[in-house]
Amino acid sequence: MIEDIANLFHGFAVVVQPFNLVLMVIGIVLGVIVGVLPGLGGANGVAILLPLTFSMSPTSAIIMLSCIYWGALFGGAITSILFNIPGEPWSVATTFDGHPMAQQGKAGEALTAAFTSSFVGALFAVIMITLVAPLVASFALRFGPAEIFAVYFLAFCSFVGLSKEPPFKTIVSMMLGFALGAVGLDQMTGQLRLTFGFTEMLNGFDFLIAVIGLFGIGEILLTMEEGLSFKGRAAHINARVVFQTWATLPKYWLLSLRSCLIGCWMGISPAGATPASFMSYGIAKRMSKNGKNFGKGEIEGVIAPETAAHAAGTSALLPMIALGVPGSPTAAVLLGGLLIWGLQPGPLLFVEQKDFVWGLIASMYMGNIVGLLIVLTCVPLFAAILRIPFSVIAPVILVLCAIGAYTVHNSSFDVIMMVVFGILGYFMKKTSYPMAPMVLAIVLGDKAEEAFRQSLLGSGGSLGIFFSNPLVSSIMVLGLVALFWGAISTGWARLRGQAATAA
Repeated sequence: MIEDIANLFHGFAVVVQPFNLVLMVIGIVLGVIVGVLPGLGGANGVAILLPLTFSMSPTSAIIMLSCIYWGALFGGAITSILFNIPGEPWSVATTFDGHPMAQQGKAGEALTAAFTSSFVGALFAVIMITLVAPLVASFALRFGPAEIFAVYFLAFCSFVGLSKEPPFKTIVSMMLGFALGAVGLDQMTGQLRLTFGFTEMLNGFDFLIAVIGLFGIGEILLTMEEGLSFKGRAAHINARVVFQTWATLPKYWLLSLRSCLIGCWMGISPAGATPASFMSYGIAKRMSKNGKNFGKGEIEGVIAPETAAHAAGTSALLPMIALGVPGSPTAAVLLGGLLIWGLQPGPLLFVEQKDFVWGLIASMYMGNIVGLLIVLTCVPLFAAILRIPFSVIAPVILVLCAIGAYTVHNSSFDVIMMVVFGILGYFMKKTSYPMAPMVLAIVLGDKAEEAFRQSLLGSGGSLGIFFSNPLVSSIMVLGLVALFWGAISTGWARLRGQAATAA
């Protein structure tokens, strides 16, 4: 523990370098803009802006990208409260009470409560990552190919069984991701797979091209079709409003703690920030003495979803850092960035790249503080962005996506593939197929396949290797439980109902 604290302080020394501080502020501002604009979001913003970091060191790059993420987390609340338009999916629950507060002339109070709750949720999750990640990583160093595959298996099964999406659609999306991840040169046999004679596909589909298309182009096409227009309330936050709101927040400490725990649990599992915000809001409504006022401008209805969403969004980085398994779409994009920079996410990062890991963790603390200060002081400026017609914003974003895709390999073929993935992302959203499982499969599919085949080579083709010791067996069993969790919970509820009827 003492060594970890020393490493964390060393990480702060890396973060406070002037260049990294400038990148942190730029990242926060860009992230808030991304969060304010409906149709983008943290994963989209990180994917679109990832090419800007190729000339940076990995530590500086991850500081900027993670701060874009923090800014997007903060920015979603602005449009939810002022315009009743969720800037992010997890901000939907914030509109229930945030916008009614704005209509009552309490926009400053609602925004201050939202930003402060976001800060508290993210801080709780970062402290958890600081304490838990090194322990998880040191334990994971004992993993062989079978254990590594078991972790990937658990991640895939969790997306299927614990997600709020229909299992069939999740499986279809994931299978498509596996197929796309298999394109190119087989790393173990050297044979070509699914290239169909195109030499440009020898190295497979670049992860970054797929993400820019799926998230950036797909979202913009959908938003253009919906024809968004923005109408909202003005907001002015001054020191008096901030301190008055802060004075009232401590009495909701139990609500904040419960929301932090819900968010961290939902973030580490692949459920994500959106279910966490709705679950926290629902529980808060049931347990609050003012539950009947929820939906009419109750401050607890702002605190609960914002705290849980930020705790979930931040804690999703824990499995990515410690195990190399992303807990959210944005974490999957960041994982792809690490691979592009030549870093292998997982427990060895804590051994081979201490400056990087602890610089990232330190940037979470600093980025959260800087983000809170920026959004509290610049809300009117960020809200004014929505006065720009979306017909102007959309082409600018499309051009940025095309430039980002082209600069990956300086290839016009990548721009074409970006458009193809964008059309695919558009139709997936129109038909309500989740993209997060496909992103996860594209990123981890080839690694899971490699670990699986290495395990079978070591066991002479016997699947028993995945149940050959207590560690790998327990992880595989957890994966199976997660896969069939819906059936298990339904069966358990039915048995309890029958027992109650018999009694």
